[in-house]
Amino acid sequence: MAYQRLLVVEDDPDGQAVVAHILSYMNIPIDVAGDAETAEFYLFQKHIEYGLAIIDLALPGKDGFALLNDIISHPETSELPCVAVTAYHTSKLREQAIAAGFRAYFSKPIDATSFGREVTSLL
Repeated sequence: MAYQRLLVVEDDPDGQAVVAHILSYMNIPIDVAGDAETAEFYLFQKHIEYGLAIIDLALPGKDGFALLNDIISHPETSELPCVAVTAYHTSKLREQAIAAGFRAYFSKPIDATSFGREVTSLL
């Protein structure tokens, strides 16, 4: 099965490596952006079509919630499913992320099995 390309928005090199490793094991192609501005360049200027965006909530500059708002409000990307990841997990933050429009939420360290299953279900 061929998967659509995913966008991983993660500023931490270790976090990038973990997500990239899980997705490469699943044969899912990715682009990695280290901040929201780079992600928006891929989405809104290069017009790359992604099947899913995986977004760290604690990004430098514009955070993951602000990036999600930009994605939702842009006509080309308004239907792009987005998944939140964070090292600063609380049940309140999970509720806020889902209420904001993230389709799924994962705390770090990411459990590869449940993460892979959820990503596959959203594609």
